[in-house]
Amino acid sequence: MRQYSPDLNPPWKKPRPVPEVPAEPGLVVEEAGSGFCGAVIRCEAGTVTLEDRFGKHRVFPMEPRGFLLEGRTVTLVRPPSTVAARPSRTASGSVAVPGARARVARAGRIYVEGRHDAELVEKVWGDDLRVEGVVVEYLEGVDDLPSIVEDFAPGPDARLGVLVDHLVPGSKESRIAASVTSEYALVVGHPYIDIWEAVKPSALGIEAWPRVPRGQDWKTGVCRALGWPENTGAVWQAILKRVGSYRDLEPELLGRVEELIDFVTAPE
Repeated sequence: MRQYSPDLNPPWKKPRPVPEVPAEPGLVVEEAGSGFCGAVIRCEAGTVTLEDRFGKHRVFPMEPRGFLLEGRTVTLVRPPSTVAARPSRTASGSVAVPGARARVARAGRIYVEGRHDAELVEKVWGDDLRVEGVVVEYLEGVDDLPSIVEDFAPGPDARLGVLVDHLVPGSKESRIAASVTSEYALVVGHPYIDIWEAVKPSALGIEAWPRVPRGQDWKTGVCRALGWPENTGAVWQAILKRVGSYRDLEPELLGRVEELIDFVTAPE
């Protein structure tokens, strides 16, 4: 058979060209064959390493038409060595918006159980919250949650999201959460006794969070078991410094906070 140059093929038989995109650190793409989605953390020798939201790494060849960027097929190429890498993601993994001004605060709010919870949410999701105009406030426990929700009077233009510690079936917290019935209020929670436990042990250089006997203050028990000072305020600040991004937090917390942000900012 006579072979023809690809240039002699009819135009409709030629593959359409796709954009070439530099594989810069922080760029989030999906590998077309496997569906693995993650941020670029390294690019070398014709391969790219992606990290998903749970910290899992996979290496892929940078083949033509091998990736999807925001749903479009692209070819990843090695970025120019002269271009300085700059962060393109926030600590929560969202797309960064350089120079964005904080939006005027919405009437809607997110409530969390304590100061430590609020500080952790601010550190990881603070950029996202400012862009969306969402204010986070903290409660001193959830015993009075139904009356707090009633006083807030959530509505279409003032949605309320609440993050509860230790929200597991059969707990006091689960019964209180079930009593909130407004369609404009969403109560979700994580399974941990305290927000400290939502920080991955690996981020702190420990093997696991210790078990604390029932009836003992959990934070104090943790400090004693690990040989940390029993000044829980100072210990928490040390823990918080070790949290650099969503990668240092457990998925059970990540999903719940993002669910609340989506709920509070949902259009009517």
